[in-house]
Amino acid sequence: MAPRKQQEIFDATLRLVAEKGYDGLTVEGVAERSGVNKTTIYRWWPSKAALLGAALVEADVLGFEPPDTGSLRGDLVALVEGMIRLLTEPPSADIAVAALAAAARHPELDARHFFADRFAKEREIFERAARRGELSASADPMLVLDLLAGAVWTRVVLRGLRAPDGFAAKAVSALLDGI
Repeated sequence: MAPRKQQEIFDATLRLVAEKGYDGLTVEGVAERSGVNKTTIYRWWPSKAALLGAALVEADVLGFEPPDTGSLRGDLVALVEGMIRLLTEPPSADIAVAALAAAARHPELDARHFFADRFAKEREIFERAARRGELSASADPMLVLDLLAGAVWTRVVLRGLRAPDGFAAKAVSALLDGI
C-alpha cells in the first residue's frame, strides 16, 4: 500500500476515534472516510484495534522526534512542552486523549506498542545525557518520563487546566533539582 494512502487511512482512523470514541470507530467508517475499500483495510489490519494501534504509532499527526538541545534539562523541558502541545492543540489533543483513554478501557487495544515506540525514541535523550556526564548510570529514564508525563496529563487532561507559561521548566526543575 502506498505510504500516502496508508497515512490517509491512519488519519481517518484517528479523527473518527476522536469524534466518536473507540466504540463508534468502525472499519467501515474508516473505509468511507479514507476512500479505501474495507476489504483492503482488513487485509492489512485484522481488526479495528489493530488498525488504531498501528495508527497511534505510524500516523504523521502523532509523529515524534526527540528534542536535542544539547543538555538534559533543555531536552526534558522541550519534551514536556511537546507533551503539552500534544494534549492541548488540535487535532492531536482530541486524538491522543480519546485513543489513549480507549486503550485504558479496552484490553484488545494494546497501547504498549505506542508507548514502547515513543520510549525508544525518548531514550536517546538519556543516552546523550549519559555520554555528556549529566546523568548517573543509576538513573531510571522511564521513571523520569512517567513523572513528567504524569504531571502534564494530570494538569491538562484530568484537571482540565491550562499549563501556565513556564510549566515545563518548573516541572523539570522540580524533578532534577528536587523540591
